[in-house]
Amino acid sequence: MRNIPIIDVDHLPQVVLALGSDYPADTLLDTHSHRRAQFLYAPEGLMKVETEDGQWLVLPYSGVWIPAGKPHRVWLSKVSTYSLYIEAGHAPRQATYCEVIQVSPLLHQLLIQANQLPIDYQRAGREGALIDLLLYELEAAPALPLFIPLPHNTLLSKHCAEFMQHPDIHSSPKNWAHDHNKSERTFHRWFKSETGMSFQAWRNRVCIIYALNALKENISITEIAFSLGYEHSAAFTAMFSKIMGYPPTHFQKRFHMHDKAL
Repeated sequence: MRNIPIIDVDHLPQVVLALGSDYPADTLLDTHSHRRAQFLYAPEGLMKVETEDGQWLVLPYSGVWIPAGKPHRVWLSKVSTYSLYIEAGHAPRQATYCEVIQVSPLLHQLLIQANQLPIDYQRAGREGALIDLLLYELEAAPALPLFIPLPHNTLLSKHCAEFMQHPDIHSSPKNWAHDHNKSERTFHRWFKSETGMSFQAWRNRVCIIYALNALKENISITEIAFSLGYEHSAAFTAMFSKIMGYPPTHFQKRFHMHDKAL
């Protein structure tokens, strides 16, 4: 079913409710939460999800898992979404934080089919079997490295937010340590305790997500590499490929294919 608010049907006994929505460009859904866990998916366009834990970038053919009761806000480009709202006791993923997960061709088709079911579908027969298979596929779907954790320390969080606006692959932990009046060794321990990631891994993750946003805007790989501080695009491509498993050209073509289809 499409464009029905979850609040209007949340009382129904179905364990899983499949609802779709259509959003204009640059839609911001301010901070809110749901009683049920949510899986939010858009085959085309970009979404960004923010919680107190950090930020997630949701690419085409990936979706975001949002635990029950988790306050979050969402920015959406012009997208049509397919959401599942799942009773917490039946949630196929147990993480207490959001996750971006890969949507396989099978999961994609199941999500579309589920959104075509009547809202009060029957648990017996094909309709119930489709929902059961959806839950199994959600449980098995791999998580993607598209999360930027944010520290709880106010000053460090502000520094991280500034870096996310203007990432630089050569940004030095020595300089960060100096800015926070710490030795470099102490800074590394502090940063990891605040974010769960090493400084280098976090810096690379920010650069990756910056690059993915730029690729979606059809900015050239060379220009992206230079803007991140690389002297040669080959070094950027190597870093990107190591983390994402594919070179930037893979995502460039993927985004371009979606744009041509619109």
